[in-house]
Amino acid sequence: MKKLFSRFSLVAMTIILLFVLFVVFFAAVVWLLNNILIYYFPQTEIWVRLTFALLDWLILVLTVIHAANRDMVPETKIPWILCIVGLNVFGVATYIVFSNNRPTKKKRLLYTKIYRENAGTNPRVISVEDAEKALGSWSGVSEALYAVNSSAVLHDGTKTEYFPVGEEFAERLLGDLERAEKYIFMEYFIIARGELWSRILNVLQRKVQEGVEVRFMYDDIGCMGKVHMRYHKTMQKMGIKCVKFNRFVPIVSNIHNNRDHRKITVIDGKIGYTGGLNLADEYVNVTHPFGHWKDTAVRLEGAGVKNLLLMFLGLYAVGSNKAEDVTKYIPESYERFEGEGYVQPYGDGPYPLYGRCIGEDVYINVLNNAKRYVDIMTPYLIIDYRMREALVLAAKRGVRVRILLPHIPDKKIPFALARSNYMALIRGGVEIYEYTPGFVHAKSFLADDETAVVGTINLDYRSLLFHYEDAVIMYKTKAIAQIKADMDSTFALSARQTQADAKKNVISRGLSEIAKLFAPLF
Repeated sequence: MKKLFSRFSLVAMTIILLFVLFVVFFAAVVWLLNNILIYYFPQTEIWVRLTFALLDWLILVLTVIHAANRDMVPETKIPWILCIVGLNVFGVATYIVFSNNRPTKKKRLLYTKIYRENAGTNPRVISVEDAEKALGSWSGVSEALYAVNSSAVLHDGTKTEYFPVGEEFAERLLGDLERAEKYIFMEYFIIARGELWSRILNVLQRKVQEGVEVRFMYDDIGCMGKVHMRYHKTMQKMGIKCVKFNRFVPIVSNIHNNRDHRKITVIDGKIGYTGGLNLADEYVNVTHPFGHWKDTAVRLEGAGVKNLLLMFLGLYAVGSNKAEDVTKYIPESYERFEGEGYVQPYGDGPYPLYGRCIGEDVYINVLNNAKRYVDIMTPYLIIDYRMREALVLAAKRGVRVRILLPHIPDKKIPFALARSNYMALIRGGVEIYEYTPGFVHAKSFLADDETAVVGTINLDYRSLLFHYEDAVIMYKTKAIAQIKADMDSTFALSARQTQADAKKNVISRGLSEIAKLFAPLF
């Protein structure tokens, strides 16, 4: 009963109810207009009905043509066309309301303004020539990223540290928070009442009393059921400048899909964290709802933190609807760490704020550039044709491609959708493993002992199309040896899937194929 009347359930029911009312109103207007014309002009009844039938057919055809020619991910076109044709007026209404995933015009203009201003504060520091000398063939991956996201600046001399489990991340994070002197900026998809959050909140409150500026941003829908709906007000009373991102407003729109899925901490502009870890007890194995929770994070210290700082301030300004001068938060100088390789933190987000699916582009470029192996950890595997072909083509080139997924899922439908992709990938030469001790929430790529990606970007449509995300590419950093050791030990604990495993449960696979058809829409 509690789940039935949870805020998330009420949100879902409100959206469904408003949509039904919208469709009923639309149908009622058409019916009323039709009958009024027939009532006042009975002699033209057949022509009125014929005209409305032709208009109905014309609207249907024009909507299908619009969907077929629209600039959007190809996988979304077929399900929308099926929806339009199959549901007729209801399908057209659904397409009109839900096919637009872009933020509001006000948000787009604000973000564009902030993005341009912040880019000017983060100029390029390593030339193309120097990058080519240092990174070799991997410089192409770096340049491709910078070409579509000029805030994703390549930095050297940044210290990297990798955390293979949430417990290690939490202790290191708490220690750094205690030492903050000027400011603490934190941005997380989920916070939840419990042991971990209590420890972090106690530190944040204490730092506020010491005069440290503390900002916090969490996602409204991500935190539904985790904290109460006015929790940002509670934090503000503590002196924390808290913003609830993209708060739910009961309107029928797909902008609710544009969630802030980032996980960023920046301390004094010199220390930064990101990775898959949210601030809740299951992420650090205080509780075990899905067995052992496998997650990862990375800590940066040095100039590379600047990218994370500007990412936070940019989206914080969007969330608070207020631009500001960010230069006062940028340190005058950074400590330089020799022999640490190169880092390139970057953000991604919904079109048109970002011109491409940057997260997917980076993953595909890593796969295309790898020569020996690519190891991947991801909680979900709901991918488009472009990503699937990149995985298979890498395997066909002789690259060993291994993907690690959960054995104990947190959500049954995404788990079934992931397994529906196993057969095509295994036949293509990709090795699929499931983490038998529990749930994998890490989002990590490792290639050829030289390049790694750690961040928040899942291999699913929500992360690749709809959410605000972030990650760090590391080239020849010291953390890569840590990542490799963790990958090897984690794969050793996992069970490799075969074609026989993928063939099991025909009914489940059949239902998954149907669900997979509509997965790109929502």
